[in-house]
Amino acid sequence: VMSILLHGDAAFAGQGVVYETFHLSDLPSYTTNGTIHVVVNNQIGFTTDPRMARSSPYPTDVARVVNAPIFHVNADDPEAVMYVCSVAAEWRNTFNKDVVVDLVCYRRRGHNEMDEPMFTQPLMYKQIHKQVPVLKKYADKLIADGTVTLQEFEEEIAKYDRICEEAYTRSKDNKILHIKHWLDSPWPGFFNMDGEPKSMSCPPTGISEEMLTHIGNVASSVPVEDFKIHSGLSRILKARSEMTKNRVVDWALAEYMAFGSVLKEGIHVRLSGQDVERGTF
Repeated sequence: VMSILLHGDAAFAGQGVVYETFHLSDLPSYTTNGTIHVVVNNQIGFTTDPRMARSSPYPTDVARVVNAPIFHVNADDPEAVMYVCSVAAEWRNTFNKDVVVDLVCYRRRGHNEMDEPMFTQPLMYKQIHKQVPVLKKYADKLIADGTVTLQEFEEEIAKYDRICEEAYTRSKDNKILHIKHWLDSPWPGFFNMDGEPKSMSCPPTGISEEMLTHIGNVASSVPVEDFKIHSGLSRILKARSEMTKNRVVDWALAEYMAFGSVLKEGIHVRLSGQDVERGTF
């Protein structure tokens, strides 16, 4: 499994979560063994110039914090993009580290249907209107090289248009929305055949007092005989033992019993974080 994150340029430079996940990338308990970050860099954030949106030259500079390699590639050159993506995948699989592909491109139209980019970006959009679209640019190159014929190209376009048109026509026939069609891996038994949730009654999760006492006793004992423990800790264990005896629980013991009962059923429990490691609570 390989994780791929898709970002916009303004978001990549501006969202704190990007910096945070980079710092998770190499931590022993959290690593994904390298993520490929693809930045669709259309050089404008909604209507904001890059020079007004960040202090560094590239939106991808945040990735330098973990020394991730960053490939800046002209998105108008599909073969260069493919090459860079292959190198990125190879880097990730070889070194298990994050890698960034910066697709340097442009946005042909406004941010949405209501946005007229000529108001805020007149010079840029005069240039964009002169640009030949990437599909035509690449098709012309392939036809000139003799790799494909004009007829083959036109047939592919017609085939793709047909797929879109047919899907659009079919979409008008759908009168009912089936929730289950939107779930890539529906939980068995969670939905009925029509995709509607079943009744949400939970099976009883109670456990016997005998089991709770057992867990309480284990939670207040030391696993090794003649093991000298810190006096502060022995006080806590003694108090916990007393509580178990008196059929009383505090938050910490209740949590112990919850974890203990899940573990007794053979279900793995993973705890992480500084309070866990130090046992603060």
